[in-house]
Amino acid sequence: MAKSWAALGVDLHLHLRLDPTGIGTGTGTGVRRGLTDAIREAVRGGRLTPGTRLPSSRSLAADLGIARNTVADAYADLVAEGWLTARQGSGTSVAERPVPRPSAGPTRHPRSPFPPVHDLIPGSPDLSFFPRAAWLKASRRALTNAPNDALGYSDPRGRVELRTALAGYLARARGVHTDPDRIVICSGFVHGLMLLGGVLHARGLTSLALESYGLDAHWRLLERAGLRTVPLGLDELGTRTEELTGGEADLAGVRTVLLTPAHQFPIGKSLHPDRRAAVVDWARRGDGLILEDDYDGEFRYDRQAVGALQGLDPDRVVYLGTASKSLAPGLRLGWLVLPPSLVGEVVAAKGRIDWSCGVFDQLTLAEFIDSGAYDRQVRAARLRYRRRRDALVAALAARAPQVQATGIAAGLHAVLQLPPGTEESVVREAVRRRLAVHGLDLYRHPDSTAERTDALVVGYGTPPDHGWAGALEELCATVAPAGS
Repeated sequence: MAKSWAALGVDLHLHLRLDPTGIGTGTGTGVRRGLTDAIREAVRGGRLTPGTRLPSSRSLAADLGIARNTVADAYADLVAEGWLTARQGSGTSVAERPVPRPSAGPTRHPRSPFPPVHDLIPGSPDLSFFPRAAWLKASRRALTNAPNDALGYSDPRGRVELRTALAGYLARARGVHTDPDRIVICSGFVHGLMLLGGVLHARGLTSLALESYGLDAHWRLLERAGLRTVPLGLDELGTRTEELTGGEADLAGVRTVLLTPAHQFPIGKSLHPDRRAAVVDWARRGDGLILEDDYDGEFRYDRQAVGALQGLDPDRVVYLGTASKSLAPGLRLGWLVLPPSLVGEVVAAKGRIDWSCGVFDQLTLAEFIDSGAYDRQVRAARLRYRRRRDALVAALAARAPQVQATGIAAGLHAVLQLPPGTEESVVREAVRRRLAVHGLDLYRHPDSTAERTDALVVGYGTPPDHGWAGALEELCATVAPAGS
Protein backbone atom coordinates (compact mmCIF):
# COMPACT_ATOMS: atom_id res chain seq x y z
CA MET A 1 0.00 0.00 0.00
CA ALA A 2 1.14 3.61 -0.45
CA LYS A 3 1.69 5.24 2.95
CA SER A 4 2.68 8.88 2.54
CA TRP A 5 4.85 11.50 0.90
CA ALA A 6 7.57 12.83 3.20
CA ALA A 7 9.78 15.85 2.59
CA LEU A 8 13.45 15.31 3.47
CA GLY A 9 14.17 19.00 4.03
CA VAL A 10 15.74 19.27 0.58
CA ASP A 11 12.47 19.60 -1.34
CA LEU A 12 12.48 15.89 -2.15
CA HIS A 13 9.56 13.51 -1.72
CA LEU A 14 9.72 9.82 -0.93
CA HIS A 15 6.81 7.61 -1.87
CA LEU A 16 6.87 4.71 0.57
CA ARG A 17 5.24 1.47 -0.47
CA LEU A 18 4.76 -0.73 2.57
CA ASP A 19 3.61 -4.28 3.02
CA PRO A 20 0.94 -5.01 5.62
CA THR A 21 3.42 -6.07 8.31
CA GLY A 22 4.01 -2.45 9.31
CA ILE A 23 0.50 -1.05 9.18
CA GLY A 24 -0.53 0.88 12.23
CA THR A 25 2.73 0.35 14.14
CA GLY A 26 5.37 2.31 12.24
CA THR A 27 7.65 -0.70 12.69
CA GLY A 28 8.37 -3.98 10.98
CA THR A 29 10.32 -5.23 8.00
CA GLY A 30 7.80 -3.77 5.57
CA VAL A 31 8.40 -0.20 6.78
CA ARG A 32 12.17 -0.62 6.88
CA ARG A 33 12.28 -2.17 3.41
CA GLY A 34 9.99 0.50 1.97
CA LEU A 35 12.10 3.32 3.35
CA THR A 36 15.35 1.70 2.21
CA ASP A 37 14.02 1.19 -1.31
CA ALA A 38 12.69 4.75 -1.52
CA ILE A 39 15.98 6.38 -0.48
CA ARG A 40 17.99 4.06 -2.74
CA GLU A 41 15.83 4.98 -5.74
CA ALA A 42 16.09 8.68 -4.93
CA VAL A 43 19.91 8.39 -5.02
CA ARG A 44 19.96 6.18 -8.10
CA GLY A 45 17.59 8.49 -9.97
CA GLY A 46 19.62 11.61 -9.14
CA ARG A 47 17.03 13.27 -6.91
CA LEU A 48 19.45 12.92 -3.98
CA THR A 49 22.86 14.04 -5.24
CA PRO A 50 26.23 13.06 -3.73
CA GLY A 51 26.97 15.03 -0.57
CA THR A 52 23.33 15.79 0.24
CA ARG A 53 22.81 15.65 4.00
CA LEU A 54 19.77 13.70 5.12
CA PRO A 55 17.52 14.49 8.09
CA SER A 56 18.35 12.94 11.40
CA SER A 57 16.67 9.65 12.17
CA ARG A 58 14.55 11.42 14.79
CA SER A 59 13.36 14.12 12.32
CA LEU A 60 12.59 11.72 9.48
CA ALA A 61 10.78 9.32 11.84
CA ALA A 62 8.60 12.19 13.04
CA ASP A 63 7.84 13.32 9.48
CA LEU A 64 6.88 9.81 8.40
CA GLY A 65 5.12 8.78 11.59
CA ILE A 66 7.28 5.69 12.01
CA ALA A 67 9.63 4.42 14.69
CA ARG A 68 13.04 6.09 15.01
CA ASN A 69 14.80 2.70 15.19
CA THR A 70 13.26 1.79 11.81
CA VAL A 71 14.83 4.88 10.20
CA ALA A 72 18.16 4.23 11.91
CA ASP A 73 18.16 0.62 10.68
CA ALA A 74 17.32 1.74 7.10
CA TYR A 75 20.16 4.27 7.20
CA ALA A 76 22.53 1.57 8.48
CA ASP A 77 21.54 -0.78 5.66
CA LEU A 78 22.24 1.91 3.04
CA VAL A 79 25.57 2.82 4.63
CA ALA A 80 26.56 -0.85 4.47
CA GLU A 81 25.56 -0.96 0.78
CA GLY A 82 27.61 2.15 0.02
CA TRP A 83 24.72 4.46 -0.83
CA LEU A 84 25.12 6.63 2.28
CA THR A 85 27.95 7.67 4.60
CA ALA A 86 27.68 8.36 8.34
CA ARG A 87 30.20 10.28 10.44
CA GLN A 88 30.04 11.14 14.11
CA GLY A 89 28.95 14.75 14.46
CA SER A 90 28.27 15.16 10.71
CA GLY A 91 25.11 13.12 10.35
CA THR A 92 24.17 10.95 7.37
CA SER A 93 24.85 12.02 3.79
CA VAL A 94 24.63 10.61 0.27
CA ALA A 95 27.91 8.91 -0.59
CA GLU A 96 30.31 10.48 -3.09
CA ARG A 97 30.19 7.81 -5.78
CA PRO A 98 29.25 7.60 -9.43
CA VAL A 99 25.60 6.65 -9.84
CA PRO A 100 24.65 4.84 -13.07
CA ARG A 101 21.67 6.42 -14.84
CA PRO A 102 19.12 4.29 -16.65
CA SER A 103 19.57 4.43 -20.40
CA ALA A 104 16.91 6.21 -22.42
CA GLY A 105 14.50 4.03 -24.33
CA PRO A 106 14.40 3.97 -28.12
CA THR A 107 12.92 7.02 -29.84
CA ARG A 108 10.85 7.04 -32.97
CA HIS A 109 12.97 9.71 -34.63
CA PRO A 110 16.73 9.50 -33.86
CA ARG A 111 18.12 12.88 -32.93
CA SER A 112 21.28 14.54 -34.10
CA PRO A 113 24.05 14.54 -31.45
CA PHE A 114 24.04 18.34 -31.82
CA PRO A 115 20.99 20.53 -31.26
CA PRO A 116 19.66 22.36 -34.34
CA VAL A 117 20.82 25.90 -34.93
CA HIS A 118 17.83 26.83 -37.08
CA ASP A 119 14.25 25.71 -36.46
CA LEU A 120 11.87 25.45 -39.43
CA ILE A 121 9.45 22.98 -37.84
CA PRO A 122 5.87 24.15 -38.58
CA GLY A 123 3.36 24.78 -35.84
CA SER A 124 4.62 27.87 -34.06
CA PRO A 125 4.65 31.59 -34.87
CA ASP A 126 7.65 33.83 -34.24
CA LEU A 127 7.50 33.95 -30.45
CA SER A 128 9.70 37.04 -30.32
CA PHE A 129 6.85 38.91 -32.01
CA PHE A 130 4.48 38.37 -29.08
CA PRO A 131 3.05 41.83 -28.17
CA ARG A 132 4.36 41.95 -24.61
CA ALA A 133 3.69 45.64 -23.95
CA ALA A 134 0.18 45.59 -25.43
CA TRP A 135 -0.63 42.33 -23.62
CA LEU A 136 0.60 43.75 -20.31
CA LYS A 137 -1.53 46.85 -20.85
CA ALA A 138 -4.59 44.72 -21.57
CA SER A 139 -3.81 42.52 -18.58
CA ARG A 140 -3.71 45.49 -16.23
CA ARG A 141 -7.04 46.78 -17.49
CA ALA A 142 -8.58 43.33 -17.28
CA LEU A 143 -7.36 42.79 -13.73
CA THR A 144 -8.51 46.23 -12.62
CA ASN A 145 -12.00 45.69 -14.05
CA ALA A 146 -12.39 42.03 -13.12
CA PRO A 147 -15.36 41.35 -10.84
CA ASN A 148 -14.62 39.59 -7.58
CA ASP A 149 -16.43 36.46 -8.71
CA ALA A 150 -13.83 36.02 -11.46
CA LEU A 151 -11.49 34.78 -8.73
CA GLY A 152 -13.82 31.95 -7.78
CA TYR A 153 -14.78 28.70 -9.45
CA SER A 154 -15.94 29.67 -12.90
CA ASP A 155 -18.33 28.48 -15.58
CA PRO A 156 -16.76 25.50 -17.39
CA ARG A 157 -17.67 27.23 -20.65
CA GLY A 158 -15.16 29.97 -19.76
CA ARG A 159 -15.53 33.62 -18.84
CA VAL A 160 -18.48 35.30 -20.48
CA GLU A 161 -16.32 38.33 -21.30
CA LEU A 162 -14.10 36.25 -23.58
CA ARG A 163 -16.96 34.27 -25.08
CA THR A 164 -18.75 37.52 -25.92
CA ALA A 165 -15.63 39.08 -27.45
CA LEU A 166 -14.98 35.95 -29.52
CA ALA A 167 -18.55 35.77 -30.79
CA GLY A 168 -18.19 39.25 -32.24
CA TYR A 169 -14.66 38.77 -33.58
CA LEU A 170 -15.32 35.39 -35.23
CA ALA A 171 -18.46 36.70 -36.89
CA ARG A 172 -16.71 39.60 -38.63
CA ALA A 173 -13.29 38.00 -39.24
CA ARG A 174 -14.19 34.38 -40.04
CA GLY A 175 -17.91 34.39 -40.88
CA VAL A 176 -18.79 32.22 -37.87
CA HIS A 177 -22.42 32.31 -36.70
CA THR A 178 -22.71 31.86 -32.95
CA ASP A 179 -23.53 33.43 -29.61
CA PRO A 180 -21.58 33.38 -26.32
CA ASP A 181 -23.63 30.51 -24.88
CA ARG A 182 -22.44 28.17 -27.65
CA ILE A 183 -18.74 28.87 -27.14
CA VAL A 184 -16.58 26.78 -24.79
CA ILE A 185 -13.09 27.99 -23.90
CA CYS A 186 -10.46 25.24 -23.79
CA SER A 187 -6.71 24.90 -23.37
CA GLY A 188 -5.85 24.78 -27.06
CA PHE A 189 -6.91 22.59 -29.97
CA VAL A 190 -5.80 19.28 -28.47
CA HIS A 191 -7.86 19.88 -25.34
CA GLY A 192 -10.90 20.70 -27.47
CA LEU A 193 -10.42 17.62 -29.62
CA MET A 194 -10.04 15.48 -26.52
CA LEU A 195 -13.36 16.77 -25.18
CA LEU A 196 -15.10 16.13 -28.49
CA GLY A 197 -13.60 12.67 -28.85
CA GLY A 198 -14.90 11.63 -25.46
CA VAL A 199 -18.36 13.03 -26.09
CA LEU A 200 -18.66 11.43 -29.52
CA HIS A 201 -17.49 8.04 -28.24
CA ALA A 202 -20.02 8.27 -25.40
CA ARG A 203 -22.68 8.84 -28.06
CA GLY A 204 -21.74 5.52 -29.64
CA LEU A 205 -19.44 6.77 -32.39
CA THR A 206 -16.77 4.20 -33.32
CA SER A 207 -14.99 5.77 -36.32
CA LEU A 208 -14.16 9.19 -37.72
CA ALA A 209 -12.94 10.30 -41.14
CA LEU A 210 -10.11 12.77 -41.54
CA GLU A 211 -7.52 13.96 -44.04
CA SER A 212 -4.71 11.78 -45.41
CA TYR A 213 -2.13 14.22 -44.08
CA GLY A 214 -2.15 15.81 -40.65
CA LEU A 215 -0.69 15.47 -37.16
CA ASP A 216 -0.22 12.01 -35.71
CA ALA A 217 -0.85 13.44 -32.23
CA HIS A 218 -4.43 14.15 -33.29
CA TRP A 219 -4.92 10.65 -34.70
CA ARG A 220 -3.56 9.04 -31.53
CA LEU A 221 -5.75 11.22 -29.33
CA LEU A 222 -8.88 10.18 -31.20
CA GLU A 223 -7.87 6.54 -31.16
CA ARG A 224 -7.29 6.70 -27.40
CA ALA A 225 -10.84 8.01 -27.14
CA GLY A 226 -11.99 4.78 -28.83
CA LEU A 227 -12.44 6.15 -32.36
CA ARG A 228 -10.96 4.48 -35.44
CA THR A 229 -9.57 7.09 -37.86
CA VAL A 230 -10.15 6.60 -41.59
CA PRO A 231 -8.18 8.80 -44.04
CA LEU A 232 -9.78 10.51 -47.05
CA GLY A 233 -7.93 11.00 -50.33
CA LEU A 234 -6.45 14.28 -51.51
CA ASP A 235 -6.15 15.86 -54.97
CA GLU A 236 -5.81 19.27 -56.62
CA LEU A 237 -9.25 20.32 -55.28
CA GLY A 238 -8.34 19.45 -51.69
CA THR A 239 -9.62 16.62 -49.53
CA ARG A 240 -11.82 14.15 -51.43
CA THR A 241 -14.90 14.58 -49.27
CA GLU A 242 -17.00 12.76 -51.87
CA GLU A 243 -15.48 9.53 -50.56
CA LEU A 244 -17.81 9.90 -47.59
CA THR A 245 -20.69 8.93 -49.88
CA GLY A 246 -18.76 6.85 -52.40
CA GLY A 247 -19.50 3.44 -50.92
CA GLU A 248 -15.98 2.67 -49.60
CA ALA A 249 -16.17 -0.10 -47.02
CA ASP A 250 -13.93 1.68 -44.51
CA LEU A 251 -16.23 4.71 -44.56
CA ALA A 252 -19.50 2.85 -44.20
CA GLY A 253 -21.37 4.26 -41.24
CA VAL A 254 -18.93 7.14 -40.67
CA ARG A 255 -20.91 10.20 -39.55
CA THR A 256 -18.14 12.56 -38.41
CA VAL A 257 -15.20 14.09 -40.29
CA LEU A 258 -12.29 16.27 -39.13
CA LEU A 259 -11.13 18.82 -41.74
CA THR A 260 -8.81 21.82 -42.18
CA PRO A 261 -10.86 23.29 -45.05
CA ALA A 262 -9.45 26.82 -45.22
CA HIS A 263 -5.81 25.69 -45.49
CA GLN A 264 -5.20 21.95 -45.37
CA PHE A 265 -2.40 21.03 -43.00
CA PRO A 266 0.24 20.41 -44.14
CA ILE A 267 -0.42 20.28 -47.92
CA GLY A 268 -1.79 23.83 -47.97
CA LYS A 269 -4.75 23.46 -50.33
CA SER A 270 -8.13 25.05 -49.66
CA LEU A 271 -11.16 22.83 -49.96
CA HIS A 272 -12.88 23.56 -53.28
CA PRO A 273 -16.23 25.43 -52.95
CA ASP A 274 -18.12 22.52 -54.51
CA ARG A 275 -16.68 20.14 -51.94
CA ARG A 276 -17.39 22.55 -49.10
CA ALA A 277 -21.05 22.59 -50.08
CA ALA A 278 -21.10 18.82 -50.68
CA VAL A 279 -19.68 17.90 -47.27
CA VAL A 280 -22.21 20.12 -45.52
CA ASP A 281 -24.99 18.45 -47.53
CA TRP A 282 -23.59 15.05 -46.49
CA ALA A 283 -23.77 16.07 -42.83
CA ARG A 284 -27.34 17.31 -43.21
CA ARG A 285 -28.59 14.19 -44.98
CA GLY A 286 -27.03 11.66 -42.65
CA ASP A 287 -27.20 13.37 -39.26
CA GLY A 288 -23.46 13.90 -39.58
CA LEU A 289 -21.00 16.25 -37.94
CA ILE A 290 -18.00 18.20 -39.29
CA LEU A 291 -15.13 19.21 -37.00
CA GLU A 292 -13.49 22.29 -38.55
CA ASP A 293 -9.91 23.02 -37.48
CA ASP A 294 -9.34 26.67 -38.42
CA TYR A 295 -5.76 26.72 -37.16
CA ASP A 296 -4.44 29.68 -39.22
CA GLY A 297 -7.59 31.31 -40.56
CA GLU A 298 -6.33 34.89 -40.06
CA PHE A 299 -3.31 34.54 -42.36
CA ARG A 300 -4.24 35.01 -46.02
CA TYR A 301 -1.88 36.71 -48.49
CA ASP A 302 -2.74 36.41 -52.19
CA ARG A 303 -6.49 36.09 -52.11
CA GLN A 304 -9.49 37.01 -50.05
CA ALA A 305 -9.83 35.07 -46.85
CA VAL A 306 -11.82 31.84 -47.05
CA GLY A 307 -14.66 32.05 -44.55
CA ALA A 308 -15.27 29.34 -42.00
CA LEU A 309 -17.16 26.27 -43.14
CA GLN A 310 -19.23 26.66 -39.98
CA GLY A 311 -21.04 29.60 -41.56
CA LEU A 312 -22.71 27.23 -44.05
CA ASP A 313 -24.45 25.26 -41.30
CA PRO A 314 -23.84 26.12 -37.63
CA ASP A 315 -25.92 23.12 -36.59
CA ARG A 316 -23.65 20.62 -38.37
CA VAL A 317 -20.19 22.09 -37.90
CA VAL A 318 -18.06 22.37 -34.77
CA TYR A 319 -15.59 25.23 -35.20
CA LEU A 320 -12.23 24.91 -33.39
CA GLY A 321 -9.88 27.90 -33.14
CA THR A 322 -6.96 28.99 -30.97
CA ALA A 323 -4.64 31.89 -30.20
CA SER A 324 -1.61 29.65 -30.82
CA LYS A 325 -0.71 31.06 -34.25
CA SER A 326 -2.00 34.61 -33.86
CA LEU A 327 -0.36 35.15 -30.45
CA ALA A 328 1.51 32.23 -28.86
CA PRO A 329 0.86 28.53 -28.11
CA GLY A 330 2.05 29.05 -24.54
CA LEU A 331 -1.14 30.96 -23.73
CA ARG A 332 -3.06 27.67 -24.02
CA LEU A 333 -6.25 29.39 -25.13
CA GLY A 334 -8.61 27.85 -27.64
CA TRP A 335 -12.33 27.75 -28.30
CA LEU A 336 -15.05 25.47 -29.51
CA VAL A 337 -18.09 26.92 -31.29
CA LEU A 338 -20.67 24.19 -30.86
CA PRO A 339 -24.03 23.27 -32.38
CA PRO A 340 -26.77 23.60 -29.74
CA SER A 341 -27.14 19.82 -29.60
CA LEU A 342 -23.56 19.39 -28.32
CA VAL A 343 -23.22 22.23 -25.83
CA GLY A 344 -24.54 20.46 -22.76
CA GLU A 345 -22.48 17.30 -23.25
CA VAL A 346 -19.22 19.14 -23.95
CA VAL A 347 -19.69 21.49 -21.00
CA ALA A 348 -20.38 18.51 -18.73
CA ALA A 349 -17.29 16.69 -20.02
CA LYS A 350 -15.10 19.74 -19.47
CA GLY A 351 -16.52 20.31 -16.00
CA ARG A 352 -15.59 16.77 -14.99
CA ILE A 353 -11.90 17.08 -15.90
CA ASP A 354 -11.00 20.78 -16.08
CA TRP A 355 -13.43 23.26 -14.57
CA SER A 356 -11.88 26.37 -16.10
CA CYS A 357 -8.87 27.64 -18.02
CA GLY A 358 -6.79 30.46 -16.51
CA VAL A 359 -9.25 33.26 -15.72
CA PHE A 360 -6.83 36.18 -16.03
CA ASP A 361 -5.56 35.10 -19.45
CA GLN A 362 -9.17 34.78 -20.58
CA LEU A 363 -10.02 38.27 -19.32
CA THR A 364 -6.85 39.67 -20.89
CA LEU A 365 -7.62 38.15 -24.28
CA ALA A 366 -11.17 39.54 -24.08
CA GLU A 367 -9.76 43.01 -23.39
CA PHE A 368 -7.15 42.53 -26.14
CA ILE A 369 -9.88 41.76 -28.67
CA ASP A 370 -12.31 44.45 -27.53
CA SER A 371 -9.64 47.18 -27.58
CA GLY A 372 -8.66 46.41 -31.19
CA ALA A 373 -5.15 45.29 -30.18
CA TYR A 374 -5.81 41.77 -31.47
CA ASP A 375 -6.72 43.04 -34.94
CA ARG A 376 -3.61 45.23 -35.02
CA GLN A 377 -1.43 42.29 -33.99
CA VAL A 378 -2.90 40.04 -36.68
CA ARG A 379 -2.47 42.67 -39.39
CA ALA A 380 1.16 43.27 -38.41
CA ALA A 381 1.86 39.53 -38.24
CA ARG A 382 0.22 38.97 -41.63
CA LEU A 383 2.56 41.53 -43.24
CA ARG A 384 5.58 40.09 -41.45
CA TYR A 385 4.92 36.51 -42.53
CA ARG A 386 4.03 37.49 -46.08
CA ARG A 387 7.45 39.12 -46.42
CA ARG A 388 9.10 35.97 -45.16
CA ARG A 389 7.12 33.85 -47.59
CA ASP A 390 8.11 36.13 -50.47
CA ALA A 391 11.76 35.94 -49.41
CA LEU A 392 11.53 32.13 -49.33
CA VAL A 393 10.04 31.95 -52.82
CA ALA A 394 12.63 34.38 -54.22
CA ALA A 395 15.56 32.55 -52.61
CA LEU A 396 14.41 29.18 -53.95
CA ALA A 397 13.99 30.63 -57.45
CA ALA A 398 17.57 31.90 -57.31
CA ARG A 399 19.29 29.03 -55.53
CA ALA A 400 17.17 25.92 -56.16
CA PRO A 401 14.83 26.54 -59.10
CA GLN A 402 13.97 22.83 -59.32
CA VAL A 403 12.21 23.10 -55.93
CA GLN A 404 8.70 24.55 -56.04
CA ALA A 405 7.02 26.04 -52.98
CA THR A 406 3.30 25.16 -52.79
CA GLY A 407 0.46 25.82 -50.36
CA ILE A 408 1.75 29.37 -49.85
CA ALA A 409 -1.35 31.50 -50.40
CA ALA A 410 -1.96 31.37 -46.65
CA GLY A 411 -0.56 30.22 -43.35
CA LEU A 412 2.87 30.08 -41.74
CA HIS A 413 4.38 27.16 -43.62
CA ALA A 414 5.18 26.05 -47.16
CA VAL A 415 5.57 22.66 -48.82
CA LEU A 416 8.73 22.36 -50.93
CA GLN A 417 8.25 19.81 -53.70
CA LEU A 418 11.43 17.71 -54.11
CA PRO A 419 12.60 15.45 -56.95
CA PRO A 420 11.20 11.92 -56.58
CA GLY A 421 13.10 9.71 -54.18
CA THR A 422 15.06 12.51 -52.49
CA GLU A 423 13.07 13.37 -49.35
CA GLU A 424 14.98 11.08 -47.01
CA SER A 425 18.40 12.22 -48.21
CA VAL A 426 17.41 15.90 -48.01
CA VAL A 427 16.18 15.47 -44.43
CA ARG A 428 19.51 13.80 -43.55
CA GLU A 429 21.38 16.71 -45.11
CA ALA A 430 19.27 19.12 -43.06
CA VAL A 431 20.22 17.27 -39.88
CA ARG A 432 23.88 17.45 -40.88
CA ARG A 433 23.51 21.20 -41.31
CA ARG A 434 21.75 21.42 -37.91
CA LEU A 435 18.56 22.59 -39.59
CA ALA A 436 15.32 21.34 -38.01
CA VAL A 437 12.82 20.60 -40.78
CA HIS A 438 10.27 17.84 -41.44
CA GLY A 439 9.70 15.66 -44.46
CA LEU A 440 6.14 15.46 -45.73
CA ASP A 441 5.99 11.72 -45.11
CA LEU A 442 6.03 12.37 -41.37
CA TYR A 443 2.48 13.77 -41.67
CA ARG A 444 1.03 10.96 -43.76
CA HIS A 445 -1.68 8.85 -42.13
CA PRO A 446 -0.47 5.23 -41.83
CA ASP A 447 -3.60 3.91 -43.55
CA SER A 448 -3.47 6.35 -46.47
CA THR A 449 -3.42 4.76 -49.92
CA ALA A 450 -2.52 7.99 -51.73
CA GLU A 451 0.64 8.09 -53.81
CA ARG A 452 3.63 9.31 -51.80
CA THR A 453 5.15 12.69 -52.64
CA ASP A 454 8.68 13.77 -51.75
CA ALA A 455 8.61 17.17 -50.08
CA LEU A 456 9.67 19.24 -47.09
CA VAL A 457 7.23 21.04 -44.78
CA VAL A 458 8.89 24.34 -43.85
CA GLY A 459 7.61 26.51 -41.01
CA TYR A 460 8.82 29.92 -42.12
CA GLY A 461 6.93 31.61 -39.28
CA THR A 462 8.95 29.86 -36.57
CA PRO A 463 12.40 31.58 -36.53
CA PRO A 464 12.86 34.96 -34.84
CA ASP A 465 13.77 37.84 -37.13
CA HIS A 466 17.46 37.67 -36.29
CA GLY A 467 17.56 33.97 -37.24
CA TRP A 468 15.49 34.08 -40.43
CA ALA A 469 18.27 34.97 -42.87
CA GLY A 470 20.54 32.20 -41.58
CA ALA A 471 17.73 29.65 -41.61
CA LEU A 472 16.83 30.55 -45.19
CA GLU A 473 20.47 30.28 -46.26
CA GLU A 474 20.83 26.81 -44.75
CA LEU A 475 17.51 25.70 -46.25
CA CYS A 476 18.55 26.74 -49.75
CA ALA A 477 21.91 25.03 -49.32
CA THR A 478 20.13 21.88 -48.18
CA VAL A 479 17.76 21.59 -51.14
CA ALA A 480 20.05 23.00 -53.86
CA PRO A 481 21.47 20.44 -56.33
CA ALA A 482 24.94 19.09 -55.50
CA GLY A 483 27.65 21.24 -56.97
CA SER A 484 25.44 24.28 -57.51
